[in-house]
Amino acid sequence: MDDRSWMYGRLMDGRLRPEYITGVRRFINFAFSIDKNISGGKIRCPCVRCKNQKFLKEDDVCKHLLTKGFLPCYENWTVHGEPYVAQPILAGPSSVGISHVVNDVCLQNPYRNLVMDAMGVGDAYYNDNVFSPVVAEELPNLEATKFFQLLKAAEEPLWDGCTKQSKLSACVQLLNMKSTLNLTQTAFNKFIDFTKSCMPNDENLVSNFYDAKKFMRPLGLGYEKYDVCPNYCMLYYGVDAMKINCDFCGSSRYKPKNPTSKGSNKAEKQLRYFPLTPRLQRLFMSPYHAKDMTWHHFHTSDNGVMVHPSDGEAWKEFNRVHLSFASDPRNVRLGLCTDGFCPFDMSSNTYSCWPVIVTVYNLPLWKCMTRPFMFLTMMIPGPKNPGKKLDIFLRPLIDELKNLWSVGVETYDVYRKENFQLRAALMWTISDFPAYGMLSGWSTHGNLSCPYCMEHSKAFRLKNGGKTTFFDCHRRFLPMNHPYRCQSDKFLKGVIERLPPLPRPSGLEMLNEVSKYTEGHNGSSSCNDKIPGFGVKHNWVKKSIFWELPYWHTNLIRHNLDVMHIEKNVFDNIFYTVMDCPNRSKDNLKARLDIQLYCKKPNLHLQQDMSGRVYKPKGTYCLHKKQQQEVLSWLKELSFPDGYASSISRCVKEAQCKVSGMKSHDCHVFIQRLLPTAFRPYLPRPLWEALTEL
Repeated sequence: MDDRSWMYGRLMDGRLRPEYITGVRRFINFAFSIDKNISGGKIRCPCVRCKNQKFLKEDDVCKHLLTKGFLPCYENWTVHGEPYVAQPILAGPSSVGISHVVNDVCLQNPYRNLVMDAMGVGDAYYNDNVFSPVVAEELPNLEATKFFQLLKAAEEPLWDGCTKQSKLSACVQLLNMKSTLNLTQTAFNKFIDFTKSCMPNDENLVSNFYDAKKFMRPLGLGYEKYDVCPNYCMLYYGVDAMKINCDFCGSSRYKPKNPTSKGSNKAEKQLRYFPLTPRLQRLFMSPYHAKDMTWHHFHTSDNGVMVHPSDGEAWKEFNRVHLSFASDPRNVRLGLCTDGFCPFDMSSNTYSCWPVIVTVYNLPLWKCMTRPFMFLTMMIPGPKNPGKKLDIFLRPLIDELKNLWSVGVETYDVYRKENFQLRAALMWTISDFPAYGMLSGWSTHGNLSCPYCMEHSKAFRLKNGGKTTFFDCHRRFLPMNHPYRCQSDKFLKGVIERLPPLPRPSGLEMLNEVSKYTEGHNGSSSCNDKIPGFGVKHNWVKKSIFWELPYWHTNLIRHNLDVMHIEKNVFDNIFYTVMDCPNRSKDNLKARLDIQLYCKKPNLHLQQDMSGRVYKPKGTYCLHKKQQQEVLSWLKELSFPDGYASSISRCVKEAQCKVSGMKSHDCHVFIQRLLPTAFRPYLPRPLWEALTEL
């Protein structure tokens, strides 16, 4: 197989590479040269959207590949008739690759593909030999065996000699008929009984609705339901599973029931939890994904540039501390993120539900943050924000993570053809600043809201603005001989910074401190009172449930802030202040009064005209009306290469002299690429350079 690195280098400086265009034409010529690929003058399109699932004409395939690019990791054109080329195994006891030509049945049997899609694996990497225990170096465990049996059922005829239906296809179509025609379970069972009576004696059709669901269950990923106190006080889980009333507020677990109605009680609120372990196991049921699960171990960074979490010091320190865990590169590193959103129309009443998503970091950088490998573990119900009671909902996940760390789970690695004990560790969380407080237990409100400065914070409340500000809290982190430390007129007037940078406390020190302050406060409603010293000596509101993880105190980084959230807020504040937008600019009358009080900036102090009217002189950082119109007109006419950014021009409202509706990525593109160009002709050079270096 020739070098096909061109397939994933589509653009250079926003333009199509010539070698990519040539390669696309070579691929199309190859695909149309094999008759079995063509169906009605069309072939399967391998773009990132179609994923070899749709048949398109030659021109449409070419257009898709030029505008969208190839399906990831499709250097070997197996679906289009090219023999599979085995890749060398990077680690493991076996050096035997999986070498075979793609079985035509893979392309012709949609029910085999259905199994592959449900497992998150590619059908082009399998044939009957891969799943045969005869050639395996070690027999698959029970879970893997169920998957292989289901795959075998996709090829097993409904009876000996049947060529139109397999056991799986018949079961799928019967269940589809039940759903489409709204058949009762009794009618479904009678229909199956009649069908079986018309078939040969050696038929293997399912016997009833129960057997059909049991047969199809390995395809899906089930979930567990746990009742929740309507006031978010407790989860009816574990030892509390059989309780009827809340231990803290006394609320009933169930909705009021009509005495004359039949049926079981309905819970006031429920949490749906999607277990993590089966998903991690399924990653090793594909030789393709199983191979990539050790990518982080063999990856090396060029010139010390961090391109993957495994390049970071936190990852390396974790490996140094936990040698037994790091000894097997198949052990999984995870990240957790959460945020609230409203699933309904934004004009409706306030409603906030919170998905909790876990990401697998073992995978290559082009896969680890993509949708197939971001696992939704739970959906915390609304309508209100869970606040510090978030830990109550995280209990099932934490228990599962503790088990995955201490015991693990037996998993079959189909790439290396062996069973191994899979373990997993949570490296950190990712969230915006409000959710940071909910996850960490350190409140992100008030003068002590900074989770790094903590009780040493120099933040204060503005006298006129009324908000907490961190102005001039940063100089102490500069080198001791930095000239900014001695400037008493550029920051808080009359203040010279002589304090050294704050030392970073170790995880064990943090654990001891939070345990000292929060004993008995775990986020439940029994602890509504503030912890003594809150807002003065500390900002702890609870001891986070993550401290229960045995390794959590050894992590260098435990909680991360989502840069895209912060970048959007920074963009809004800068753009609307420079554009001098009414009601959106931070340069208002209260801000000028605070500048006069705290800073030595006489040119920004409020002035009084001859009639006695108080006004604020225009700052050198604000554009005039004509300059604003020029910037907006430039943005209105701006266009970007395909896939680089959305249409920012649609967000420009020239008549109202504002920009609205920009997404986080649009703000990122503006700050990194457009801001230096947009404001360069209008702002003084020192201001422009400061903004450019953001």
